[in-house]
Amino acid sequence: MENKTKLVERQYLLPFILITTLFALWGFANDITNPMVAGFQTIMELSAAKASLIQFAFYGGYATMAVPAALFIRRFSYKSGILLGLALYAVGALLFIPAAARQSFLFFCLSLYILTFGLAFLETTANPFILSLGSRKNATRRLNLAQSFNPMGSLAGMAVASWVVLPNLLSDKHRDAAGQLVFNTLPEAVKAQERVHDLAVIRDAYVALGLSVLIVLLVIAFTRMPRTAGSGVRTPGTIGRLWRNKAYREGVLAQVFYVGAQIMVWTFIIQYADHLGINKATAQKYNIMAMVLFLCFRFLATFLMKYVNSRRLLAIFACLAALCTVGAIVFVGPLGLGFLVAISAFMSLMFPTIYGIALEDVAPEDSQLGAAFLVMAIVGGSILPPLQGAIIDLGTVGGHPAVNVSYCLPLVCFLAVAVFGLRRLREQRQR
Repeated sequence: MENKTKLVERQYLLPFILITTLFALWGFANDITNPMVAGFQTIMELSAAKASLIQFAFYGGYATMAVPAALFIRRFSYKSGILLGLALYAVGALLFIPAAARQSFLFFCLSLYILTFGLAFLETTANPFILSLGSRKNATRRLNLAQSFNPMGSLAGMAVASWVVLPNLLSDKHRDAAGQLVFNTLPEAVKAQERVHDLAVIRDAYVALGLSVLIVLLVIAFTRMPRTAGSGVRTPGTIGRLWRNKAYREGVLAQVFYVGAQIMVWTFIIQYADHLGINKATAQKYNIMAMVLFLCFRFLATFLMKYVNSRRLLAIFACLAALCTVGAIVFVGPLGLGFLVAISAFMSLMFPTIYGIALEDVAPEDSQLGAAFLVMAIVGGSILPPLQGAIIDLGTVGGHPAVNVSYCLPLVCFLAVAVFGLRRLREQRQR
């Protein structure tokens, strides 16, 4: 009886550890890429809206490849999906070499698009695989534990961006007395020379990442993985069953809102700080503070789930995130920036909790395709940031800084997540 209640059973411990490293790997990719939006905006002299196409390409790759990834896994196995995902991840990262040589923003976007083909495979595989490694009763909590290592990878990505990439961007060092960027006023010859240097700095970080991913691929290739329920299984009627599952259907929509909010909050911290005259390297430290909060509260939330219903906790955290977002909108200055950083504490449990609740009543044989649509929901991170960038480009809205006003979009998203949590809580009580 004791064995049934273990979070991770002994026979699954090694696979659990190895698959958990994948959560850190895609966290690294996510959070080294977020600050690149601001970097490319300066280097390539782009508007905030156009620079945010980095996020459109990055998260668009998830939307494109999630269902093909699920079909591939259903045909073969979890392990095959992981290996193909790691291979695509590495190829996308290594494509930064020709992208930098061509100095093409679109080529960089294409490289990230291919890189996230790999991430789509990894997320479509790893999340349901973790859920399947033991009892379904504590599957959501087990996924929260595995997902706790995602922000560790994110912190590593942020650290590389903050201490290796952003401080070495020459384009960010040209500022006027008020602290505002003046790179676009430099002579063309100087800009061209610094652009070559800065793109090489970004390229090298992604090449190192690609080589690291290849090492992980080799380790997993030579490790035996269990074939758990749902692995390599094909059954008819999956889409119909998923569509009739109200909790799952609404969970996919909630995930669209959550991921959109997360990417908007983290991507534009740098622009928010830049409006206050803070340079990119310093502003990225606020992103790191946000991720430290995210990590600490992820472990706290995993612990609290032993005592508090996950649906109730999700609704509470979403409401607190919404309150912090209001603070980031209303207050102009360091206080507003503090509220913006604090949002991350309450985002911490949202992705895995929505994911676990949505898949809770999904049959194991439907789990791959169910996971695929939840991964496709990451498209929220592709659609919403360009909208926020367009608002930021307005400069001011009704006399209020547009960068502050732009956080009305994440506010709406957090309220939608709160509604999902409350609806699932009420539904559970009615059973």
